[in-house]
Amino acid sequence: MLEIRHLRTLSALRSAGSLVRAAQLLNLTQSALSHQIKLLEDRYGSPLFERKSVPIGFTATGERLLRLADTLLPEIEQAERDVARLSQGDQGQLRVALECHTCFDWLMPVMNEFRKRWPEVEIDLVSGFHSEPAELLRSGQADLVIGSEYSAGYAAFPLFRFEMLVVMAHKHRLAAQRRLHASDFTDETIITYPVPEQRVELIREVLRPAGIRYERRMAELTVAIMQLVASKRGIAVLPNWAIKNYVDYDYVVSRPVNESGLWSDLYVSVPDTLRSKAYVLDFINVIREQCAGALDGIKLL
Repeated sequence: MLEIRHLRTLSALRSAGSLVRAAQLLNLTQSALSHQIKLLEDRYGSPLFERKSVPIGFTATGERLLRLADTLLPEIEQAERDVARLSQGDQGQLRVALECHTCFDWLMPVMNEFRKRWPEVEIDLVSGFHSEPAELLRSGQADLVIGSEYSAGYAAFPLFRFEMLVVMAHKHRLAAQRRLHASDFTDETIITYPVPEQRVELIREVLRPAGIRYERRMAELTVAIMQLVASKRGIAVLPNWAIKNYVDYDYVVSRPVNESGLWSDLYVSVPDTLRSKAYVLDFINVIREQCAGALDGIKLL
């Protein structure tokens, strides 16, 4: 029997673009997702999508079920939100603070989608970027924080994992290497956002443990960092998804750090009083849904 979860599976597969990422989005193992799809295909006697196509191409059977999903799922989700409104009363506001400088670009589409789903919730950004956003939660100036570390004493929701890559000018002395190690950074100028050094993954995880000497320069905007990098004023380490366009347009080159890479996680932190609010949980779901389809190289948590 066709179930709502089957429609959600197909919708997630279309949004995510791969079995691996769809499984992450649905909080399933890849084998469990594959088994679910196989049962559907056995039921209808037809494949639902082309296994080797990139992006995924759906068969006529798969497309028909997706049209059903597009009709039913929005109605079901709207009904769930309406029930939450009735049971939880007035929703109030959602003030979002960022510790992650590079999150701004993908956060805007997320906020736009959230406003469509919860028009009665006043959502806004706490102005500026904050190196210690937990203080905003403690002082009541923010309701939700997005950052690379979850705030102790608050409810934490993992979003996704991403690789930090070194970016440098094409003619930089390190550009010929396939990957970089701690000693390669000796006496280099590291360009970062204006945050405490313990918040900079390269410094905290790689340079300090190895006792590497380095210079540090700071800039507030990603585009400013990229201009400095391209003009050989230094090198930077940024999320893979934040530098993709600059690398694709051949403005800079990127390299991984160490054999296993330098990885970071992104979290949402909220006060306990908000952890079960339907609109807060839906905001987190929108982040995961939007980023799964829009950001290359991430691993949903």
